[in-house]
Amino acid sequence: MSEPIVFGLPISLAFLYFIVYSCLGWCMETVYCSVLERRFVPRGFLYGPMCPIYGVGVLMMICWFQPLMDSPVLFYLVATVCMSAWEYFVGWFLETTTHVKYWDYSMYKFNIKGRICLWVCLMWGVLSFLVLYFVHPLVAGQLDRIPLIPRYILDGVLLGILVADTTATIYQLARTSQLLAKLQQAGDELRVQAHLGRAELSDYLEEARSNFSDRLDDLLPDDLDEASRALKARYDELMAHTERLSRRFRAHYSHMTAAAGRSDALESVKRMGKQLKEKLDENKRARKNSGKS
Repeated sequence: MSEPIVFGLPISLAFLYFIVYSCLGWCMETVYCSVLERRFVPRGFLYGPMCPIYGVGVLMMICWFQPLMDSPVLFYLVATVCMSAWEYFVGWFLETTTHVKYWDYSMYKFNIKGRICLWVCLMWGVLSFLVLYFVHPLVAGQLDRIPLIPRYILDGVLLGILVADTTATIYQLARTSQLLAKLQQAGDELRVQAHLGRAELSDYLEEARSNFSDRLDDLLPDDLDEASRALKARYDELMAHTERLSRRFRAHYSHMTAAAGRSDALESVKRMGKQLKEKLDENKRARKNSGKS
């Protein structure tokens, strides 16, 4: 029985290309972002060193752009348009499903909803050129040398790892999105309580969401009544849980933003994470100084 064909390639070989280029994409983004932020920034959603957007992107290059390699100008134009459309789709999909924007090009000129911008689109064309003309011949030459049975075994092991990693990541993304929604609602309730001084809140939540944009910490008095204390305790519990669960994503995407209905919650989580990090650094310095003395 012949092997199934995906992207014009045998499925076992296509999967290995996907893994290799997902890892290479992770390395490229990690180096670039680490240099920019002057700290180690492991990119991507997965726990492992992979960015699947690059793995799928290169498979698209191999399938669609190789026939155009005899015409470099046409190759560059088609690659730029197709890869930019792919990045836009991935950005839209993540924002729609998780209500969080993980990258944002709004600060650059000629961007479309912050998901793509001109200079990044042009770099996609350059990257496609480098991959297909220089990188892929070397990768293909090495992977083609793997015998069929060992290739199947390697595919099976890598697929099992990828499925486990993806399942854990999807769960974490879904839980983070749910907790941000609950945290936003709890914050709205506390804002209403602070403005109206009462616990019957259900009729005021939508109004609060549009009218009360002040920071919650600046609104709450020191002496809360029993109902407010219960709401504050629930809010603090949700805040701590959301901060822990979203810590990895915030470390990987420091400029991530949330949709309008959850932006206040995410900003509060970011502030809490920053405060915890500052406190941890302060404790480390104190222990270091005490050790010297």
